[in-house]
Amino acid sequence: MNGLTQKERYNMEDLLEIVALLRDPENGCPWDKVQTHTSIRKNFIEETYEVADAIDLADASLLCEELGDVLLQVALHTRMEEEQGAFTFGDVCTGICKKLIYRHPHIFGDAGAQTPDEALQNWEALKRREKHREGAGDDLDSVPAALPALMRSRKVAKRAADHGFTYPDAQAAIADLEQELTELKQAVAQGSADAQQEELGDVLFSAANVSRFLDCDAEEALDAATVKFVRRFREMERLAAQQGCAVDDLSAAELDKLWKRAKEVFTKR
Repeated sequence: MNGLTQKERYNMEDLLEIVALLRDPENGCPWDKVQTHTSIRKNFIEETYEVADAIDLADASLLCEELGDVLLQVALHTRMEEEQGAFTFGDVCTGICKKLIYRHPHIFGDAGAQTPDEALQNWEALKRREKHREGAGDDLDSVPAALPALMRSRKVAKRAADHGFTYPDAQAAIADLEQELTELKQAVAQGSADAQQEELGDVLFSAANVSRFLDCDAEEALDAATVKFVRRFREMERLAAQQGCAVDDLSAAELDKLWKRAKEVFTKR
């Protein structure tokens, strides 16, 4: 195995050596050695979501596998920087260890934190100081732009609320959502594509804001709604098959009837 022997168990040093061999300019893998941070950026995101799937499935074996895939992404990105002389895997480990010690003064220092909320407050305060976030705008700007849109919008709204810019209660947030829906309807009536997109964005942002007051995660709520939609659609397809036809063959009115029946099936369960 190109300097590595086959064995029952491997460790992090073995993984780093394997990645170095795969990235070798002369004898490495034709695919691995030409990859860049940009070319495998989506791979990292996809692997992270596969870890989330394994967690949702409560599948420990799958989780172990998917965490390995994420670790590979870390090793690949680190190797690319090591090749440029920027930093090493040791630097990455040193950085995260220093951060954990610094942001847990209630464990490694004299600060107090008796509850999860107090520990989180310590973490956020030290993170703000470490990142030199001096104003409210800095807090909002520092939310990663690459986050999924609903997740990012909720986080931005939460940080604005931390500085006092928020609704008094859930009903006020819902009223604003209703106002945004009215403005979307007006944009649709006017027929302006740009206005429709802008107002739709405002509706989605307001909906994510409502989720904060309901103590719901907007991303998880939308995912659950999508799962529900697929489940009902498959039931609708089953009902259509009982009638000897496919959903593609039915009119909009016929599909609507089957959809209502499909909803009733799951409501009764």
